[in-house]
Amino acid sequence: MTGLTDMERRAVTELRAAGRRLTGYAARFHAEAKIHDFIEIISPGAFVDSLRANPDILALVDHDASRILGRTRSGTLKLTEDARGLEFDLSLPDTSLGRDMIALAERGDLGGMSFGFRVPKGGEKWEGRKRTLTRVDLAEISVVQAWPAYDATTVQARTKSRISRANYMRMITESYR
Repeated sequence: MTGLTDMERRAVTELRAAGRRLTGYAARFHAEAKIHDFIEIISPGAFVDSLRANPDILALVDHDASRILGRTRSGTLKLTEDARGLEFDLSLPDTSLGRDMIALAERGDLGGMSFGFRVPKGGEKWEGRKRTLTRVDLAEISVVQAWPAYDATTVQARTKSRISRANYMRMITESYR
């Protein structure tokens, strides 16, 4: 893939494991992130055009194009923008990489999710040192093994068979504090 060096990457959010699937949000709207010397937030609608126009968005590990977990073209990655952010549903491959990601997610050892993007002309607004992304060209989402750019995010493994609805709702509530 050409041009990966000029692509911006941001890490965010929550992650759940259920069977051979990872689900959660690769980006959250209105969450602030300190990037170098500025603050960045993402506005609702930032991903809509990109999701319509790009038929092949990848799911990677740590933005590494040699570590593919899935892609929209094959249907193993589903991406939707809702009121909270960029939601994903990833069917993991039965490979050592896929099994490793499930094991780390179930243990709670993953750092978060991230996304790689470019900002098209007119896709950002600056107010002093605050950057608001209003439109992005999304290339990939990534499972981040270390530290996400958005500090307020959490990664948790969740399986339907091991957790009650009450405990699930408690964990979600606690992750937003």
